[in-house]
Amino acid sequence: MKKHFKEQFGRYFLDGEFDEIYGKTAKSFQNLVSFEQFRELSLDYNSDVGSYTCIMSNTFQGLDRHIWVDDTYSKAVVVAFDGQDIIQAIYLKPFETYPNSDKIWTKNTYSMPINDEWYVFWGGTNEFINYHYPYEQQRYAYDLVKMVNNETYKNSNRQNENYFAFGAEVVAPADGVVVEVLDGIDDNIPGEMDEKNLAGNYCIIEHEHNEYSMIAHFMKDSICVKTGDKVKAGQLLGLCGNSGNSSEAHIHFQVMDHRDFLEAKSLRVKFHHGEEPIQGDFVKHSPANKPESDTYNKI
Repeated sequence: MKKHFKEQFGRYFLDGEFDEIYGKTAKSFQNLVSFEQFRELSLDYNSDVGSYTCIMSNTFQGLDRHIWVDDTYSKAVVVAFDGQDIIQAIYLKPFETYPNSDKIWTKNTYSMPINDEWYVFWGGTNEFINYHYPYEQQRYAYDLVKMVNNETYKNSNRQNENYFAFGAEVVAPADGVVVEVLDGIDDNIPGEMDEKNLAGNYCIIEHEHNEYSMIAHFMKDSICVKTGDKVKAGQLLGLCGNSGNSSEAHIHFQVMDHRDFLEAKSLRVKFHHGEEPIQGDFVKHSPANKPESDTYNKI
């Protein structure tokens, strides 16, 4: 592979160096897409593109991933390399953004609803790093997991207890009043999902300025607050579980403009210290009086 190929992938792709690109793809990719199909699709995709710019690079699920967008910010090329610099995936897809709602931040400042270090599995302002983004009700939501040595579990992945997040403490992201609690839903077997109870066990807190935080997928019977309780930032709410539309133990966290999460609009969360965590970042609880360097780490 040419030196700096990954860093210059957008230029090679636009210049039509498809032989070299395809030669660096994994066999599994080549089994799905022939060279002629790849070439034809790519030529058509590039037909009205003047340039590509890499807007983000991160390591996600063991792959080195780069997101390139065209000069009009209407097309995206996402390419994922493994540890041997073999291309495992290439996505060609419209790059859709919502600039108006992206500018609407919460009036309050919040902390992540956690006590120790977690990993942002989904989060950010495009669908390639945040699968919630196309949906207005959860556009700026975060999914957090706990990760150790690039894994979210130890030993078997079929037992909840093997996931580092399962049973971890979940805390209030800001002062407020609990307005809704649902508990008693069974935790899923990892890999299986309960689509009838999307949020699983969850807690909704009302904050100042008519803002509502929602934390979902608690462990069954672990929520220790009830409707009407006043809570302080950092106060224990319950334990992380794997209930609802969830395939493994994690926290879903969002702030919205209505207490009914099915009717609400998600708001872009303003965190203490100006943090803007996105997919691939490790985050910690960040109270207003804690030094910024202790709360947030890019990888």
